[in-house]
Amino acid sequence: MDDDKKLTGKTNIIFCIISILLLCLLLFPLFWIIVTSLKTEQEIFQIPPTLIPDTLNLKSYAAQVKSGDFNMFSSFANSLVISFGAMAVAVVLSVPASYGIAKYRFQGRKLMLLGFMVTQMLPVSVLLTPMFIMFKNMHVYNTPLAAILADATIGIPFSVLILKNYFASIPRELEEAAYIDGCNRFTAFVRVLIPIAKPGVMVCAIFSFLYAWGDLAYGMTFIIDQQKRPITAGIFNFMGQYGTKWSYLTAFAVVTIIPVALIFIFMQKYIISGMTSGAVKG
Repeated sequence: MDDDKKLTGKTNIIFCIISILLLCLLLFPLFWIIVTSLKTEQEIFQIPPTLIPDTLNLKSYAAQVKSGDFNMFSSFANSLVISFGAMAVAVVLSVPASYGIAKYRFQGRKLMLLGFMVTQMLPVSVLLTPMFIMFKNMHVYNTPLAAILADATIGIPFSVLILKNYFASIPRELEEAAYIDGCNRFTAFVRVLIPIAKPGVMVCAIFSFLYAWGDLAYGMTFIIDQQKRPITAGIFNFMGQYGTKWSYLTAFAVVTIIPVALIFIFMQKYIISGMTSGAVKG
């Protein structure tokens, strides 16, 4: 196409250098966390700081799997259960809700969308007390279900706002063609519209999982038993009254972000296509 421009010569070299510098700047905090986790406590506070550990310290990683009040494998499993549960709840509720908002005109539609936007702006601290009372009355307090429902409230508004644009961009003729082929409204929704909106559904599922995986406030507030808490709650295991074990803490952070890194590595095509394809006027 005439509008496409190909960078060549010095311009290409300059943009490559700028891109590499920005990449190094953005990845430096992650590099520093990994390096710090491999240092001894004495070397961490050494001045000037070292970019590469003088002595390789693997005790910080070995401490993650020791038995005690905090068990890495058990907490990892707890986080998986909570994250997958919150993801399932968010997707199951947001997909039909976004379809209804996109395809039907009803009173209060814009007010409902505004409500979803407002809920994303509210700080977690504002929601803790009412949720605590609700979960107490529902007799789900101190169970994974409480954390699942709380984390789902983060993913649902985001998913509805993203998927609404997907369903709004699907031509009505496709749905009418499904009716002609013998589908009713529900089967047309399941067999035609959801497969078309698959990239958006994948994005919503991924981000709902990541929201729940990185949550700390809900997991700490609604689950009081250490054995039931998610992996993020283990951060306090290395923070004492008289100091913080920084090598252990950074090693814990490295282990915690492994699932997040794997998701972005293997699911990046869904994330990119889902975010760009849904960026249409609804």
